[in-house]
Amino acid sequence: MMELNIKVAENLFLSPMGCGTWAWGNRFLWGYDKTMDRELQQVFNLHVSQGVTWFDTGDSYGTGKLNGRSETLLGKFVSEYRGDHQNEIAIATKLAVYPWRLTPQSMIKACEKSAERLGRKVDLVQMHWSPAKYLPWQEKPLWDGLVQLYDQGLVKGIGLSNYGPKNLQRAYEYLGEKGVKISTLQVQYSLLSTYPFVKLGLKQLCQDLDIKIIAYSPLTLGILTGKYQDLNSLPSGPRKGLFKELLPKIHPLLKTMDVIAKSNGKTMSQVAINWCICQGTIPIPGAKNLSQARENIGALGWRLSSAEVTELENIALNLDKQMIQNIFQTN
Repeated sequence: MMELNIKVAENLFLSPMGCGTWAWGNRFLWGYDKTMDRELQQVFNLHVSQGVTWFDTGDSYGTGKLNGRSETLLGKFVSEYRGDHQNEIAIATKLAVYPWRLTPQSMIKACEKSAERLGRKVDLVQMHWSPAKYLPWQEKPLWDGLVQLYDQGLVKGIGLSNYGPKNLQRAYEYLGEKGVKISTLQVQYSLLSTYPFVKLGLKQLCQDLDIKIIAYSPLTLGILTGKYQDLNSLPSGPRKGLFKELLPKIHPLLKTMDVIAKSNGKTMSQVAINWCICQGTIPIPGAKNLSQARENIGALGWRLSSAEVTELENIALNLDKQMIQNIFQTN
């Protein structure tokens, strides 16, 4: 099946799956070190060559002194890539809502810094989260910054992240009055994180407003890959405690995913990502190595049946436990 790119803004098209680059520079959760850079470049090259041409990053990605590392690496990889789909590469970044970013100009400067690290313009600029829960008056000046970035031609599209329907509607109306449309909304979404659709009703609202949904963490930090089946196979680091709590309660889902994967000649990771695509989202699984990249790319070019999509959803909704939500997710 030939996958068609998705139009999200007037001059911006995204492949049906992107690549998330949170791990590129993150030591704390993902164990990054600079010896990984060569393989990360191969990961980038493989994605683009196979038609997965857009990459999601953030100006806060990278631990400590490595802040911005993900953007810097992407800039290097883009500049050095030569091959198929070279002219289709798109970069989406998220600007952190730091407490010292209080003016429209602060967002413009942040985006310019991202562009410097990338060595090119940002295609899709996204507000990383909403300050509505703790500093609501900070929000409109930052929205104004997004408007100016778009009006000045510094970006092709505007997106938001971790917004719920109430805040999204407010932002849509405010930006609309300024003549700027929200192109995308990025939320934590997977078989273990159905909250944005089921509890918040974001799917219907985004359809009504013609906003494309980007699903981050479609593999739920790796627990849906099938790599971790029981308490004897837990990852090291901060994920260990979380997986220890989740795994005993999600066996029915993992078992069904395994059966469906085998019947389709696919892997559990590919089933999890494909399920997100079947729900109308654009998933952005991360990849730290070529093995993960190949597996993620294998989620494209086929579709789960509607019966399989429904079966997985019904099991997921009846689990005793789901993934905790991002603390920045608003209503």
